Amino acid sequence: MLMHKHLICASALLFALGCAPLCAQQSPAPGSPDQQKQLENWQHTESGKMGKEEPSSQAETPKPQPTSAFANGALTAAGAPTDVDTVPAKFSERNARDDQIITLAYTFKNLSDQERREVAQAIKGEPGTTAFNGDVGTVVPFATELRLVPDALATRVPQTKGFQYLNAGNRVLLISPPTRIVVGVFPTS
Repeated sequence: MLMHKHLICASALLFALGCAPLCAQQSPAPGSPDQQKQLENWQHTESGKMGKEEPSSQAETPKPQPTSAFANGALTAAGAPTDVDTVPAKFSERNARDDQIITLAYTFKNLSDQERREVAQAIKGEPGTTAFNGDVGTVVPFATELRLVPDALATRVPQTKGFQYLNAGNRVLLISPPTRIVVGVFPTS
């Protein structure tokens, strides 16, 4: 019991010492009656109600010019390319056409004309001609035999590595192996 009393007394003392700084913080003593009256009078003036108004605050300031890094999705910096992939399709005919391409076909989107001719010429003479003739996005039936792109072509045009092909009349079709979807069409003539 005695120990319990000592704990309570010690707790009360610690509490009182912890609160002492809070009690010591009081609002400053009010000034003289003249100062109080002056403060009250000032608060009823026009500038006392809104704060002091600077004469320059009434002057007309020019509106800042927008300094955006992009305009219609294109960089505005001098010398920056204007028709890039960041430009929305509504501002770029090229990107509008690209939006029509299926994702799998993007592998061959940036091939040069020379690389496209190489793909067509390299596969044109290979076996595997079929009557199937599809476009990009078409699924090739499982009954149609597909062949891997020759290593010689994959060395010259690395994007073709791992794809399969079909000779379809006057066109060469590149097919994505797991999906059997036509991802590239290359005319042979």
